[in-house]
Amino acid sequence: MIQHLILNLNPNAKFDWERCTLHHPITAQQPSLPEMIAGAIDAEPGSYLVSVSIEVKVLERAAMDQVPARLISKLDLPQLPVLTELAA
Repeated sequence: MIQHLILNLNPNAKFDWERCTLHHPITAQQPSLPEMIAGAIDAEPGSYLVSVSIEVKVLERAAMDQVPARLISKLDLPQLPVLTELAA
């Protein structure tokens, strides 16, 4: 199984979880390693002892000044109006 993903390393990120991120280049979804493995073995319910090999090839590199300040993420939510009163 070959997956193409974007690895973003930013030691100066504001939050710890933004210092090293991995996401799909089109959807920006973060991959789930357990789901990828389960999909690769077409798993039936149960427990499996698996061996996982990861081969990494850098296909292209962009300098930090070329990377957008904030990539699309699940945390980028639209601003909602602030409610000032509660209905009784």
